[in-house]
Amino acid sequence: MLIAALNKAGLKFSDIEPAYLSPADGRAAFENNKVDAWVTWEPFLTGVQRQLPTRTLADGAGLASYKRYYLTSTSYAKAHPEVLKLVYEQLHKAGDWVKHNPREAAQALGPLWGNLDVETVEAANAHRSYQVEPVKADQLGQQQKIADAFFAAGLLPTAVDAKDVDIWKP
Repeated sequence: MLIAALNKAGLKFSDIEPAYLSPADGRAAFENNKVDAWVTWEPFLTGVQRQLPTRTLADGAGLASYKRYYLTSTSYAKAHPEVLKLVYEQLHKAGDWVKHNPREAAQALGPLWGNLDVETVEAANAHRSYQVEPVKADQLGQQQKIADAFFAAGLLPTAVDAKDVDIWKP
């Protein structure tokens, strides 16, 4: 998203000085004026918006479509399809539970996310989907855009073909 936002503003990744930090270290650097801007994700975005005077410069709207992926090696997937099926089913159940039990989910997730308060986690979760779905080859175009942007910015040594993967099907 950072690369896309910079490009939209007429800038290149080489025009900035990135600092690669964990969410907690990024927030500390942002709070202490050690960085001029911070790119982060939920629940850290909601946390900083609720607790500090901030200005959102850009969000993903029109810039990126973010999907999360769960990965394993092809050899493991072929050797243990029953494990992948079980993990997929449990992730699906957990996603449903989070959406139907927002307060309890926030109480469980807060300590895992650096002891964020329940209200912040609950607000952040309202912006997220925990629903899993199978990967479809025709959906990998966004991943290709990301790979191409990283390659163009010099962050990948060689070009990547995002469709050159084995896709597991439940």
